[in-house]
Amino acid sequence: MSKILIVSAHPDDEIIGMGGTLKKLSKKNSISVLFLADGVTARKKSGYENVVTYEISKKEENKMKKEIEIRKTHAKNALNSIGVTKMKFLDLPDNELDLVPFLKIVKTIESEILDFKPEIIFTHHFNDLNIDHRLAYDAVLTASRPIFNSTVKSIFSFESVSSSDWKKPYKFNPNVYVDISSQLSDKLKALSFYKNEIRKFPHPRSKKTIESTAHRWGSLSGFHAAEAFELIMSRLDNTSNLFN
Repeated sequence: MSKILIVSAHPDDEIIGMGGTLKKLSKKNSISVLFLADGVTARKKSGYENVVTYEISKKEENKMKKEIEIRKTHAKNALNSIGVTKMKFLDLPDNELDLVPFLKIVKTIESEILDFKPEIIFTHHFNDLNIDHRLAYDAVLTASRPIFNSTVKSIFSFESVSSSDWKKPYKFNPNVYVDISSQLSDKLKALSFYKNEIRKFPHPRSKKTIESTAHRWGSLSGFHAAEAFELIMSRLDNTSNLFN
């Protein structure tokens, strides 16, 4: 059994990026998910609509606080459906992690690493349109630098459709593929709990596109469906049987 930490910028990124893999890993491993930002306040309006103004009224701010709690419930339901029960929400400002002292984010992740002692960390890709995703990656690398006695042996990056693929030039270069042929339906079920975040096709963050993405990665790796990852760092040859 391995201890696995998922550092996710927002609730839903973990299912979009690796929901099938989480279902597969949850059977034999201890998994904890750390959510950095609230995933709501960047819209600057309640009702799950984005507006082009930055300032918000106190009334709208209070409404969005309720939506943050709803999103947390959706995250718990989604993760529970695939066998993950351990999670933590930091509630940092959405799409404004660049306004939070980077050291604060790093030390929070360091604290989580010290407490949970993960051997493997999954997080976002460095070449991503979303500022929170990029900072999550940088903070993970800083917090898990390979110093003596560090428990972290391997770091993987996952893609985020409608974010990694919107960053130009596209640089997600997977070198690890996980067969989720038997877990794809579980991923889509978990995704359905995030009903306020899923968009209609042809938006990349639609059920149809996410399912098609799994089939595409599967077709490139000899599976019916797969999730793709970029192995960023591995200090031991301890990953070959992780996904079996």
